[in-house]
Amino acid sequence: MAKILVIEDDPLIRETLEYSLKGAGFSVATAENGIQGLDAVKEGNPDLILLDLLLPEMDGFEVGKRVREFDENVPIIMITALEGQRNKLKGFSVGADDYITKPFSIEELVARINANLKRTLKKANKPSTIEIGDLRLDLTKHTVEVNGKEIRLRLKEFQLLTVLASEPGVLFTRQDLAERVWGYEFYASSRTIDVHIRRIRTHIEEHSKFSYIHTVHGLGYKLQAEEKSLCE
Repeated sequence: MAKILVIEDDPLIRETLEYSLKGAGFSVATAENGIQGLDAVKEGNPDLILLDLLLPEMDGFEVGKRVREFDENVPIIMITALEGQRNKLKGFSVGADDYITKPFSIEELVARINANLKRTLKKANKPSTIEIGDLRLDLTKHTVEVNGKEIRLRLKEFQLLTVLASEPGVLFTRQDLAERVWGYEFYASSRTIDVHIRRIRTHIEEHSKFSYIHTVHGLGYKLQAEEKSLCE
């Protein structure tokens, strides 16, 4: 049974969420302000956090930032009456995984909770390394080697390469990649994706006898190791 921590200062909303989420099969703990919520995260080790932004003592942005200082993996869904892209981007910048605006239905919230828990489980079950051809990714150390030579990639480049390498031969649209790397609330442009892909190709294929990232024109990209002599 997944344990959900609800950090919400409005007693009616807090109690409604607690009742509804218990009815949906979750274990639920609550906190009514930011400081109490941060303590509950440290002591209770929740599987997912529902975090209101307009909290007394310490706002949700600061709580999210501090949680990420000691826990990089617990999913955080921010719940708020604040609208607008600026607030969403600020939430994602301090570590939120998802964002839902009041008023919302319990059905939608439960769906988002389950989706985030599923992604976390998949992440936990992923291997720590990926090896394809002469390409090796260490997902724990965030390092890339090609033919035994370490290659330096920027964070988003590493994340894009990881998504593609995790499922060799699978076609990813640009939208798929934007959702996986930048988050579905904030899409990167097609140009941004293409620029990152070109940089990755330059870095990893310069030192390899394989070509890895292949463009499927009009659709997107896929990764598979093909010897250059066979595809040139």
